[in-house]
Amino acid sequence: MTGSGTVERVFIAPEAEVEMEEQTGVEAVAGQGLRGDRYFSEIETGTFVGWESDEERHDGYDLTLIEQEAVTAIERETGIELAPGEHRRNIETRDAALNHLVGQRFRVGDAICRGDRLCEPCNHLQRITQDGVLQALTHRGGLRADILEDGTIRPGDVIEPVE
Repeated sequence: MTGSGTVERVFIAPEAEVEMEEQTGVEAVAGQGLRGDRYFSEIETGTFVGWESDEERHDGYDLTLIEQEAVTAIERETGIELAPGEHRRNIETRDAALNHLVGQRFRVGDAICRGDRLCEPCNHLQRITQDGVLQALTHRGGLRADILEDGTIRPGDVIEPVE
Protein backbone atom coordinates (compact mmCIF):
# COMPACT_ATOMS: atom_id res chain seq x y z
CA MET A 1 0.00 0.00 0.00
CA THR A 2 1.48 3.28 -0.99
CA GLY A 3 0.26 6.33 0.85
CA SER A 4 -2.91 6.06 2.85
CA GLY A 5 -6.64 5.59 2.57
CA THR A 6 -9.55 6.55 4.76
CA VAL A 7 -12.38 4.91 6.66
CA GLU A 8 -15.65 5.86 4.95
CA ARG A 9 -18.15 3.87 7.01
CA VAL A 10 -18.10 1.60 10.07
CA PHE A 11 -20.55 -1.28 10.61
CA ILE A 12 -21.22 -3.97 13.20
CA ALA A 13 -23.91 -6.61 13.52
CA PRO A 14 -24.73 -7.78 17.05
CA GLU A 15 -25.56 -11.30 15.85
CA ALA A 16 -25.45 -13.49 12.74
CA GLU A 17 -27.68 -12.64 9.78
CA VAL A 18 -29.07 -9.40 11.22
CA GLU A 19 -28.70 -6.17 9.29
CA MET A 20 -25.37 -4.39 9.73
CA GLU A 21 -25.67 -1.25 11.86
CA GLU A 22 -23.70 1.84 10.83
CA GLN A 23 -21.64 3.34 13.66
CA THR A 24 -20.05 6.74 14.30
CA GLY A 25 -17.19 4.93 16.00
CA VAL A 26 -16.32 1.52 17.36
CA GLU A 27 -13.86 0.15 19.89
CA ALA A 28 -11.32 -2.25 18.39
CA VAL A 29 -9.98 -4.69 21.01
CA ALA A 30 -6.75 -6.60 20.37
CA GLY A 31 -7.35 -10.31 19.80
CA GLN A 32 -11.12 -9.96 20.28
CA GLY A 33 -12.57 -7.81 17.52
CA LEU A 34 -14.97 -4.88 17.46
CA ARG A 35 -16.93 -4.43 20.67
CA GLY A 36 -20.59 -5.20 19.99
CA ASP A 37 -19.95 -7.14 16.76
CA ARG A 38 -21.06 -10.74 16.24
CA TYR A 39 -17.43 -11.92 16.06
CA PHE A 40 -16.28 -10.16 19.23
CA SER A 41 -14.71 -13.01 21.21
CA GLU A 42 -17.02 -12.60 24.22
CA ILE A 43 -20.12 -12.79 22.00
CA GLU A 44 -19.23 -15.19 19.16
CA THR A 45 -22.61 -15.34 17.44
CA GLY A 46 -21.35 -14.93 13.87
CA THR A 47 -22.13 -17.39 11.11
CA PHE A 48 -18.59 -18.77 10.98
CA VAL A 49 -17.85 -19.41 14.65
CA GLY A 50 -17.24 -22.83 16.11
CA TRP A 51 -14.00 -22.58 18.01
CA GLU A 52 -14.07 -23.95 21.53
CA SER A 53 -11.72 -21.43 23.18
CA ASP A 54 -9.70 -18.28 22.53
CA GLU A 55 -6.71 -20.55 21.83
CA GLU A 56 -8.64 -22.05 18.89
CA ARG A 57 -9.98 -18.71 17.64
CA HIS A 58 -9.05 -18.34 13.99
CA ASP A 59 -6.95 -15.49 12.66
CA GLY A 60 -8.68 -12.87 10.57
CA TYR A 61 -11.97 -12.72 12.51
CA ASP A 62 -11.30 -9.48 14.41
CA LEU A 63 -12.04 -7.05 11.59
CA THR A 64 -13.11 -7.08 7.94
CA LEU A 65 -12.63 -4.27 5.45
CA ILE A 66 -13.84 -3.63 1.89
CA GLU A 67 -12.95 -0.96 -0.65
CA GLN A 68 -15.80 1.38 -1.51
CA GLU A 69 -14.36 1.37 -5.03
CA ALA A 70 -15.03 -2.39 -5.31
CA VAL A 71 -18.67 -1.94 -4.28
CA THR A 72 -19.05 0.82 -6.89
CA ALA A 73 -17.31 -1.29 -9.55
CA ILE A 74 -19.59 -4.32 -9.14
CA GLU A 75 -22.62 -2.08 -9.46
CA ARG A 76 -21.21 -0.54 -12.64
CA GLU A 77 -20.06 -3.87 -14.13
CA THR A 78 -22.89 -6.21 -13.09
CA GLY A 79 -25.78 -4.03 -11.97
CA ILE A 80 -25.58 -5.56 -8.47
CA GLU A 81 -26.25 -2.79 -6.00
CA LEU A 82 -25.41 -3.46 -2.36
CA ALA A 83 -27.11 -1.29 0.24
CA PRO A 84 -24.82 0.22 2.92
CA GLY A 85 -23.44 -2.62 5.05
CA GLU A 86 -24.99 -5.32 2.88
CA HIS A 87 -21.45 -6.46 1.97
CA ARG A 88 -21.20 -7.69 5.62
CA ARG A 89 -17.77 -6.07 6.15
CA ASN A 90 -17.03 -3.91 9.20
CA ILE A 91 -15.09 -1.11 7.53
CA GLU A 92 -15.74 0.46 4.14
CA THR A 93 -12.62 2.26 2.87
CA ARG A 94 -11.64 4.75 0.19
CA ASP A 95 -8.25 4.87 -1.57
CA ALA A 96 -6.89 1.90 0.41
CA ALA A 97 -5.36 -0.96 -1.61
CA LEU A 98 -6.53 -3.65 0.81
CA ASN A 99 -5.19 -6.66 -1.12
CA HIS A 100 -1.69 -5.24 -0.60
CA LEU A 101 -2.12 -5.35 3.17
CA VAL A 102 -2.12 -9.15 3.46
CA GLY A 103 0.74 -9.96 5.84
CA GLN A 104 1.31 -6.27 6.61
CA ARG A 105 0.84 -4.19 9.76
CA PHE A 106 -1.31 -1.08 9.34
CA ARG A 107 -3.05 1.56 11.38
CA VAL A 108 -6.79 2.13 11.05
CA GLY A 109 -7.87 4.99 13.28
CA ASP A 110 -6.15 4.48 16.63
CA ALA A 111 -5.90 0.68 16.24
CA ILE A 112 -2.94 -1.29 14.88
CA CYS A 113 -3.90 -4.28 12.74
CA ARG A 114 -2.30 -6.98 10.61
CA GLY A 115 -3.81 -8.12 7.32
CA ASP A 116 -4.43 -11.85 7.57
CA ARG A 117 -5.98 -12.86 4.23
CA LEU A 118 -8.39 -11.78 1.54
CA CYS A 119 -12.03 -11.76 2.61
CA GLU A 120 -13.39 -13.71 -0.33
CA PRO A 121 -17.18 -13.75 -0.66
CA CYS A 122 -19.05 -16.86 0.39
CA ASN A 123 -22.27 -18.65 -0.43
CA HIS A 124 -23.80 -17.23 2.75
CA LEU A 125 -23.30 -13.67 1.46
CA GLN A 126 -24.88 -14.55 -1.87
CA ARG A 127 -27.78 -16.31 -0.12
CA ILE A 128 -28.66 -13.21 1.90
CA THR A 129 -28.09 -10.72 -0.94
CA GLN A 130 -28.52 -11.76 -4.58
CA ASP A 131 -27.26 -14.11 -7.26
CA GLY A 132 -24.00 -13.01 -8.81
CA VAL A 133 -22.47 -11.43 -5.68
CA LEU A 134 -20.11 -14.37 -5.19
CA GLN A 135 -18.55 -14.01 -8.64
CA ALA A 136 -18.68 -10.20 -8.65
CA LEU A 137 -16.72 -9.86 -5.39
CA THR A 138 -14.16 -12.64 -6.02
CA HIS A 139 -10.65 -11.23 -5.32
CA ARG A 140 -12.13 -7.86 -4.35
CA GLY A 141 -14.26 -8.85 -1.39
CA GLY A 142 -11.93 -7.12 1.03
CA LEU A 143 -9.50 -8.06 3.77
CA ARG A 144 -9.66 -10.05 7.01
CA ALA A 145 -7.44 -8.55 9.69
CA ASP A 146 -6.35 -9.13 13.26
CA ILE A 147 -6.34 -6.29 15.78
CA LEU A 148 -2.92 -6.12 17.44
CA GLU A 149 -3.37 -2.94 19.53
CA ASP A 150 -6.62 -1.47 20.88
CA GLY A 151 -8.03 1.73 19.47
CA THR A 152 -11.12 3.53 18.24
CA ILE A 153 -12.10 3.50 14.57
CA ARG A 154 -14.31 6.26 13.13
CA PRO A 155 -15.36 7.45 9.67
CA GLY A 156 -12.71 9.82 8.33
CA ASP A 157 -9.84 8.01 10.09
CA VAL A 158 -6.67 7.34 8.13
CA ILE A 159 -5.60 3.83 7.09
CA GLU A 160 -1.82 3.65 6.64
CA PRO A 161 1.02 1.14 6.79
CA VAL A 162 3.04 0.81 9.99
CA GLU A 163 6.77 0.20 9.78
